[in-house]
Amino acid sequence: MFEIATHLALLLVLAAFCAGFVDSIAGGGGLISVPALLLAGASPVEALATNKLQGTFGAGTAMLTYARAGHVRPMDQLGMAAISAVFGALGALVAHLIPAEVLRIIMPVVLIGVAAFFALKPGLSDDARAQRMKPAVFAVTVVPLIAAYDGFFGPGTGSFFMMGFVLLAGYGVLKATAHTKMLNFASNMGSLLVFIPSGAMWWATGLTMAVAQVAGAALGARLAIRIGAGLIKPLLVIVSTAMAVRLLWQAWAG
Repeated sequence: MFEIATHLALLLVLAAFCAGFVDSIAGGGGLISVPALLLAGASPVEALATNKLQGTFGAGTAMLTYARAGHVRPMDQLGMAAISAVFGALGALVAHLIPAEVLRIIMPVVLIGVAAFFALKPGLSDDARAQRMKPAVFAVTVVPLIAAYDGFFGPGTGSFFMMGFVLLAGYGVLKATAHTKMLNFASNMGSLLVFIPSGAMWWATGLTMAVAQVAGAALGARLAIRIGAGLIKPLLVIVSTAMAVRLLWQAWAG
């Protein structure tokens, strides 16, 4: 990791492992890894670009882990994934057009709503629920909105995909988590392709963090598969609330 000192490199590796673990279960790994990159001296653009690099490996690992356990069939999600990748790239391209300050005010309210839904909604389990939206409609409405958001801002993307799958597609909590990962991986890939030509990427740092991301994501996904909604729901509530608090603090401090 040539860009940074050794002691900060160890911090980033640990942050990447924790981010991969949390993200594979409930989303929100960027809440850990982006601040760590900023602490290491990255500019906001460098932090976002490098975070996309290492986070893509974690999302891909979680996706494969859930697929091998039979909780998702990636081939069935190719259409949604393609849409997610395209809109993730578009979101990254227009990032400079949307004031981050506006999003920092709006998103905490949305994230608190997500946390409240999973904390207070009775009957949320790994069992399937009534489908309220056809897969094709979900693919052309919900997926583009969340993927574009991931490209230009990011915090809470996994939580939003999860809520969409549970509330609209009728998936149980574990199945929703598994299906979220491929779409998150695709939106990461799309936005990553936009960030690469920018020259803001810390390649050595990002690839080293990716190794830790893979380990954390594999462990987190296996635990989620073993425990199911009993682990996913409380962690999702905690992560969504933590992201909301952080964004509110940034808006107030800024």
